[in-house]
Amino acid sequence: MTEQWTIESIRDALGSPTLAQRFLSEINRAPAHELLAVFARWARIAEDIATAVRRGRELAAYDERGEELPGEWTDRTERVLADADRIRARGAA
Repeated sequence: MTEQWTIESIRDALGSPTLAQRFLSEINRAPAHELLAVFARWARIAEDIATAVRRGRELAAYDERGEELPGEWTDRTERVLADADRIRARGAA
């Protein structure tokens, strides 16, 4: 992000109302001596999310054009399906 992070821009970048509420709750309850650390942690989280969103949009553009995605990719479908089966077997939703 080229601009400075603010409470408002962090809240907006989080994208999820639940996550935004958690951020606002933490920033509002932080003691003065911890405020900067809490803000910095959430700014990093917001930056990571913003970067992931940008990357996802770039990859979606490749897909929409019918082009192969750049980079090296490992197909993890089988592992994800096996993990989901194990979780379901334990009675999870």
